[in-house]
Amino acid sequence: MDRIQLADFLKVRRAAIRPGDAGLPEGPRRRTPGLRRQEVAQLAGISVEYYIRLEQARGPKPSRQVLGALARALMLDRDQRFHLFHLVDELPESDSSREVPPTIRNLLAGLQDFPAYAVDAGYEMLAWNAKANLLMGYLDRLSPQERNILRTSFTGPHAPAQLADPRAQAFLQDCVSDLRASLARSPGDTRLRALVDELLRTSPEFGEMWADHRVAVRRVQTKSVVHGQFGPLEFDCQVLDVPGTAVRLVVYVPQPDSPTAAAFAHMSASAPVILETPSRPA
Repeated sequence: MDRIQLADFLKVRRAAIRPGDAGLPEGPRRRTPGLRRQEVAQLAGISVEYYIRLEQARGPKPSRQVLGALARALMLDRDQRFHLFHLVDELPESDSSREVPPTIRNLLAGLQDFPAYAVDAGYEMLAWNAKANLLMGYLDRLSPQERNILRTSFTGPHAPAQLADPRAQAFLQDCVSDLRASLARSPGDTRLRALVDELLRTSPEFGEMWADHRVAVRRVQTKSVVHGQFGPLEFDCQVLDVPGTAVRLVVYVPQPDSPTAAAFAHMSASAPVILETPSRPA
């Protein structure tokens, strides 16, 4: 915990807030800009003495609850909130929104050359473009229950065949390692925890992979598949986080002028269609 940097950050943010923005009277007798220490403490629901000690770089390490209260009192945006948590060596509050932003939907629709889809941290398919549907051949026929890649791969009707394929096993191990990394970043995510508990109950193969305790965020990996119509395909699977959300964009990118690039180019040029998972309770 960096007490000096924390104290400086709190003082700078306190001075940047006008009382009126925090719902407080401006008053004619203010001698300093921004909020008073007493006002920040009141807004955060903590004692004035405790807050003063934080600004004097001699306070104890704040709890996550206090950090959240200070972030609200000081009207911090997402990046400032993350910085506050990092100053005290705490994991920031996780991004939990699974709604695909309009810009990402438009980006998917405009990716004419590359199959692409959006997933959340638990590998729930949220949206995809027509090229991805043409390549995979089944996305538009999936039921809501089948749209979770991990659930389908480990417990679906085709799971035994997938789990017998070494390439599929390697891919799923990478997904499980990535899932563990996501849970470590967001330990309070009840949706992720429920998915892990469900798969531990229903799939011995998932249990074996989970027991390996491998942790690795998926970023980019090379995949090789044999497609029934287009034959052998090889491409890089690039995973891109969408800041401020729990959404990740996955894009299949072949090498330029490769047979896979030619196969992608020969796929139907029908207008991209975006499909989204219906909202379900956590």
